[in-house]
Amino acid sequence: MKSNVWHPNTQMSEWKNFPEITNAKGVWLIDSDGKKLLDGVASMWCNVWGHSKHELVNSIVKQTKKLQHSSMFNLTNQPVERLAKKLTTLSPGMNHVFFSDNGSTAMEVAIKIALQYWSNLGIKKTKIATLENGYHGDTFGAMSVGYIPEFFVNFKSKLFPTIRFPVPNKYRVPKNYTFSDYQNFCLDKIEKKISNNDSIAAFVMESGAQMAGGVIIYPNGFQKKINKICKDNDVLFILDEIATGFGRLGSMIEYENQHCKPDIVSFGKMLTGGYLTFAATLTTNKIYSTFLDQFNNMKHLFHGHTYTGNPTAASLSLTNLQLYEKYDLIEKVKSKSRIFQKRVNEFLDLELVGDVRTKGLVMGIELVSNKKNKTPLKTKKSINKLVFEEGRKHNVYFRTLGNIVMLVPPLAISSNEMNFLIDGTLKTIQGITSELK
Repeated sequence: MKSNVWHPNTQMSEWKNFPEITNAKGVWLIDSDGKKLLDGVASMWCNVWGHSKHELVNSIVKQTKKLQHSSMFNLTNQPVERLAKKLTTLSPGMNHVFFSDNGSTAMEVAIKIALQYWSNLGIKKTKIATLENGYHGDTFGAMSVGYIPEFFVNFKSKLFPTIRFPVPNKYRVPKNYTFSDYQNFCLDKIEKKISNNDSIAAFVMESGAQMAGGVIIYPNGFQKKINKICKDNDVLFILDEIATGFGRLGSMIEYENQHCKPDIVSFGKMLTGGYLTFAATLTTNKIYSTFLDQFNNMKHLFHGHTYTGNPTAASLSLTNLQLYEKYDLIEKVKSKSRIFQKRVNEFLDLELVGDVRTKGLVMGIELVSNKKNKTPLKTKKSINKLVFEEGRKHNVYFRTLGNIVMLVPPLAISSNEMNFLIDGTLKTIQGITSELK
């Protein structure tokens, strides 16, 4: 059957058709041919418990029988009130929550709050600082602060300018630097620029690691030091925990693990367990209070979404967070993460693998054509297509990012399923190696 669907980030000419997923159970996707695929990317990094978790399904059904959606313009609802209280309790230093419908918009909200904060105070700070190689979403503001050339070069002329700083990547340290020296170089550059520029409103970065940038895990203390530089120079510190929060890196709130005190933080993806789209931007009393004034002074936040504070998604999120506590999920993630760590060398022994980076339940496997020169692998057919097709032979669903094979399983994956995923990934890379010869 001819499809009218245009798929995301996909060269459609490479595909005659796409496998149709008709059912799912636990970590397994089931296609129309009855083939089972282990969901190796947690349906784009958002699935927590696996598919068809009855508590989450029941939560959706129960809430939709009472109130499916109601506007947050002049109104409120109990699920969103309870969720806001829960999120501020979980997130140290945060006091207020603005709800949106996906990660990109949550970051747009964060940027707008930061810029309007300074405007409300009558202080001219209009520039945004950020890290190179970061990713914060596909809308125009998010692309501006998270500019990855391979993704966004076609839109560069329409993006607002930002101040970007290098990020230390242990696998790709510039010549004549040790990794420690390069960390200091990056931090010194940030400190010098920020301390000598009074126009910087905020510094934006992913918390704990850069995910879409290839699983670049920050060195110990790196994020904390940037936080201090911002505090010392009266620059707002904005963290993106959309992909790294809620357990992905082994901690519930990653900025707490990084010993940071952000002014604004955004959550998404795993907030609903991966069952509905929803996101949240949290901020402090200090930020929030500057938006309070008489209406005619126009200091209120100029932002809104049709589905802001959707009660079905909010109720689902509450159930999801209750399950985290009920099943002590974060401790289980820490335990399972050791399986990734123990098996890293099996990947490094493969001909095409240059580097492996892992933390919590995420692993990035960098494919190279030359290990000595660390030359990124390039192929005529997209690497994504090659890995997907070979992975399917081994019952694993992959979605790569360039030459990085991402393993981002549902957080509740079992140890046996973890090893199945790793075994399938090893076989997949070996199969691609043979095909390329």
